[in-house]
Amino acid sequence: MTAYSLENAYMIQPETGLLVGVQFVESPNADQRPKGIMPELIVVHGISLPPNQFGGEAIEQLFTNQLNPDDDPFFKDIEHLKVSAHLLIRRDGEVVQYVPFHLRAWHAGHSCFNGRKGCNDFSIGIELEGTDETCYTASQYQSLAGVIKALWVAYPSLYAHDVVGHSHIAPGRKTDPGAYFLWRALERLLE
Repeated sequence: MTAYSLENAYMIQPETGLLVGVQFVESPNADQRPKGIMPELIVVHGISLPPNQFGGEAIEQLFTNQLNPDDDPFFKDIEHLKVSAHLLIRRDGEVVQYVPFHLRAWHAGHSCFNGRKGCNDFSIGIELEGTDETCYTASQYQSLAGVIKALWVAYPSLYAHDVVGHSHIAPGRKTDPGAYFLWRALERLLE
């Protein structure tokens, strides 16, 4: 699937909560948001599986509970996890959706933002394929900015609200997307 550029704006189908034209792989690790709660926060994560390796199917396998613990020693430590994110943005900018935006993805864990606990309830989780010690790609920033703009249109509750890293809502427990994530570069693309 071809990565989208900002010229090819993303669109969200309101009735399904899915991005138009991107691959959707349904994760069982999702549920309904609490009644009356709309997304108000976007959380940026970084992920690589196995650690420090890019490409492959391990992230998808993790989000769909199909990770084979024999494929890598690290997988034995995480095979029990039931996690997901709304989206994954691969190194080339390709976007894969796992959870419709109106549902709650299980990406934040124990978290708090501005005194409000349980960020999964009111956030959208976006994973970038990367590590804390690796620069993210221009294609990833472009796709991320395009997705955020589409989210602002589809969910006015998100517009002018915060875009934060996992480390901001789970300090001391999480460090992603890491020091190499360029917040100012994302801000410029969102202007």
